[in-house]
Amino acid sequence: MESMPELHFKHYAVSEAQLPGEVLAILADLPIDELIFCADTEYNVFNADHTDSRIVSALTESHWLEREEWLSRRSG
Repeated sequence: MESMPELHFKHYAVSEAQLPGEVLAILADLPIDELIFCADTEYNVFNADHTDSRIVSALTESHWLEREEWLSRRSG
């Protein structure tokens, strides 16, 4: 994480993270109070290695970026 010092990843329940409606719609049939993901909510960046694959799929359908993609866009 040395290459991303501005990011501060924490674990969040989907229900507490104020995710976009399109993400919540995809996850509607799942217990969002129990689903945890790792992210920096200020920058809308998530860590797929520490996140349930169903959440990863939903987040990639939105403006959120996986940390490696965020890093490549930032450095590119």
